[in-house]
Amino acid sequence: MRLLIVGINYSPEIISTAVYTSGLAEHFASEGIRTDVVTALPYYPCWKVFEGWRGIRWRREQSESGVRAVHCPLYVPKNPTGIRRILHHASFAVTALPVVFWKALTGRPDVVFVVAPSMVSAPVGWLGARLCGAKAWLHIQDYEVEAAFATGLIKEDSRIGRVARAFERFVLTRFDRISSISKPMVDKLRRKNVSEERIYELRNWANLEKIRPVDGTSPLKAELGVTTPYVALYSGNLANKQGLEILVEVARRLQHRSDLTIVVCGDGPMRSELVRASEDLPMIRFFPLQPVEKLSDLLGMADVHLLPQIAGAADLVLPSKLTNMLASGRPVIATAMPDTALAHEVEGAGIVVSPGDSEAMAAALEELLEQPDRRAALGQMARERALARWDMTAILDRLKSQFEMLIGTPRRAGTGPENVRKFQ
Repeated sequence: MRLLIVGINYSPEIISTAVYTSGLAEHFASEGIRTDVVTALPYYPCWKVFEGWRGIRWRREQSESGVRAVHCPLYVPKNPTGIRRILHHASFAVTALPVVFWKALTGRPDVVFVVAPSMVSAPVGWLGARLCGAKAWLHIQDYEVEAAFATGLIKEDSRIGRVARAFERFVLTRFDRISSISKPMVDKLRRKNVSEERIYELRNWANLEKIRPVDGTSPLKAELGVTTPYVALYSGNLANKQGLEILVEVARRLQHRSDLTIVVCGDGPMRSELVRASEDLPMIRFFPLQPVEKLSDLLGMADVHLLPQIAGAADLVLPSKLTNMLASGRPVIATAMPDTALAHEVEGAGIVVSPGDSEAMAAALEELLEQPDRRAALGQMARERALARWDMTAILDRLKSQFEMLIGTPRRAGTGPENVRKFQ
């Protein structure tokens, strides 16, 4: 089997969608599957092309496991507003197009696997699949169009909003299979009239070998200079769809607690705004993203994880960071409405409060800090849930079986549909 992956986010980015696209590619390559990746120059979450990668150029890399990746140049706005974000994704589609076509013609993949975001580049992957007779698979990490409406990046009744809706409908009718990462997000595909036989639930995963519960005090706590007995942690992208303002509000409500530090570890468009808003709150501290090799120690530094999300987004985006939070064996306090994907995943492994309710989140945090036995029980359940639901090897082995059923007998290298017909 041969696999071509198209997605805007990939290693060396170390958070969000990049983690899962990279992990998927590396896993299949290590299984002996020829795996090619067409992606962008790394820029996320700081919305600036990484040092050493800048310039209008296409860069090729091959990993130790054999993944062959081409990083394409793209426009990266400093302030990713609605129209600029569309141009950003469109620029990747344009620069990826010739690479995808070349990979399709020369590599003859059996499956072209497109990761959204970015939905804008989905037609490129679909056309590449049609060019070589491969199956086209679209994997939706978040519903970009509806998330843009929910966060106010695009107005639903605007001309751009109507075009975005029509474009999404067009894309969803084209692919052989479409997957998403949770039951509510899969149910949304059904409501968008995607036929049942084309739908698959492909969950994100935790790397349970690398993310392990830390016994005692994490060594990273001293390294970062955090001296309080308790730590509440948010680590990840700092953007508007998370509702991160609540972290500052919670810190303000709990500033009487000299035994607590709220640690915010990450980068993104909202970082400077959050720093300014919390200048008078010494209990909230900001740190850059930590290297992957320190991720387990970072997550283990937390007594409680904080996972804000705005109302209306909990069934559009299931935060990718949740899997590793649970794998760390620490309870999670999340903001979500009942009966959403996020609420269901956190139930029994933490506390769910209403989006934007800083008073409820602060009260829940204090409640867990004052109840060590309950905190430990919820943390144990979090780890058990990660083991049961988010084991990387099991999830990707099932995906491989889905690929094999979809394509039947894979084509040999150098053969296309027209050559197969000659020998039938």
